[in-house]
Amino acid sequence: MATTNPVPRFPDGFLWGVSTSAHQIEGAVDTREPSVWDVFTAEPGRVRDGSTAAVACDHVHRHAEDVALLAGLGVDAYRFSVSWPRVRAEGGLDFYDRLVDELCAAGVRPVPTLFHWDLPAGLDWLERSTAERFAEYAAEVAGRLGDRVQKWITLNEPAEHTLLGHALGVHAPGRKLLFEALPVAHHQLLAHGLAVRALRAAGAGDIGIANSHGPAWPASREEADVAAADFYDLLLNRLFADPLLLGRYPEGVGELMPGDVGADLEVIAEPLDWYGINYYAPTGVGAPRDTGTDFGGVRIPAGLPFSVREIEGHPVTDFGWPVVPQALTEILTTFRARYGDRLPPVVITENGCAYEGLDDRDRIAYLDGHLRALHRAVEAGVDVRGYFVWSLMDNFEWAEGYSRRFGLVHVDFGTQERTPKASYAWFRDLLREQRRP
Repeated sequence: MATTNPVPRFPDGFLWGVSTSAHQIEGAVDTREPSVWDVFTAEPGRVRDGSTAAVACDHVHRHAEDVALLAGLGVDAYRFSVSWPRVRAEGGLDFYDRLVDELCAAGVRPVPTLFHWDLPAGLDWLERSTAERFAEYAAEVAGRLGDRVQKWITLNEPAEHTLLGHALGVHAPGRKLLFEALPVAHHQLLAHGLAVRALRAAGAGDIGIANSHGPAWPASREEADVAAADFYDLLLNRLFADPLLLGRYPEGVGELMPGDVGADLEVIAEPLDWYGINYYAPTGVGAPRDTGTDFGGVRIPAGLPFSVREIEGHPVTDFGWPVVPQALTEILTTFRARYGDRLPPVVITENGCAYEGLDDRDRIAYLDGHLRALHRAVEAGVDVRGYFVWSLMDNFEWAEGYSRRFGLVHVDFGTQERTPKASYAWFRDLLREQRRP
């Protein structure tokens, strides 16, 4: 349970928000072009409960109600994603025009993410041209919304989109390429750099990216386990942070990437105004095993230079992820030590947990513990400027369908009724306390 002591005060100007993504909440599939996720979920067995996001939270038709929930919550900002497939349809930006207007009228800052996994069907991150198309799309969105949007995110979690969608095949587009998926990582990073340039050319500023990061904890101090954890850290953390912040890939990785890597890295390393970190849990890692391992519903096959291990001694969420707030402090202080002055101000762009129930005390305890851990990182000298809860509302949770609930607001997917949970009231009261003179 959360402690009764108030969460420590964060610095003045700290940005408080909540996050969602287009494919997970929007619905209205008939008013946009198909995405790779529409193709993927149409295949039997791809989603745990056999569902699709054709309706999801019906946000396109109910966004006014959702903006009212945001206003009632009292957040400074709302991180949503723009659906590239919707923008490609006739009048596709009209919806986001209305949404941004309504957010501004409610006093909530719009923070759009340009890509949150819903690639238009027919495009392919294995192809370099997709990065170029992405930059064109970024310029189009900025041209329409840039007069009201003051904070931008290019990509969400390119690591997960590469690993889960292209290496292991458990997310769209469902490929099992293992290390042959590395070009997907490179082309997403290149797309980010090209989009940063396109956004700035359109007059946009305050640009960041939302990368997922977390500590890799070796299963023991044995040399083989430590080496495996180091490799996992390289794969999930440094592979996506080093090019952005240092302008280079970790040793031995650049040679595996396509194209003129040196020239591409100059684009990828376009200076950022801030760096977004999505944090959920640390990962236990050990030496390879002869059989595959399971992690959070994902099957990690044998044959990789690591295996995922259970982290014992901590409660777990409904997803099976360990609840370890101190690991958030650890990853932030690690990044500050690793990147030094090359690390721009940090924003926690996602943090949350899956639990059932309206009286979701476990979620309150999770958020309370992680905010205290975040404050310890601030005290340790990490320049953290904001925090976004995942998520505003229960939604379509990718390959888990509607079987996992991350929201501060409960959604009845049969009636579309929204009901604020206990965690909604707790977060609302936290924000009031943080702003108290």
